Amino acid sequence: MADDVFKALADPTRRTILDELTEKSGQTLFEICSRLSMKHQLGISRQGVSQHLAVLEAAGLVETRREGRYKFHDLNTAPLRRIAERWLVPHASGPQESTP
Repeated sequence: MADDVFKALADPTRRTILDELTEKSGQTLFEICSRLSMKHQLGISRQGVSQHLAVLEAAGLVETRREGRYKFHDLNTAPLRRIAERWLVPHASGPQESTP
């Protein structure tokens, strides 16, 4: 699963989409496309954004919910926390230096 998260984060457009979902969660595809166009001057098609969202959803970084005919996209930070916790060492003395 970590491989999917790293793959999803490798693309700058997907990171921008996550930035937008951090700022305002629960956006529709139309809202995301509008924000990418207006704020970031990204000329990407709705289909392109939809494909990026599919990669983010497959990695678990985006969750979707349907309400009527609308599909809302929410940020899920749990996969990021699992990756960060993988390398965190619970030492109270601060950062450890490694010797070669």
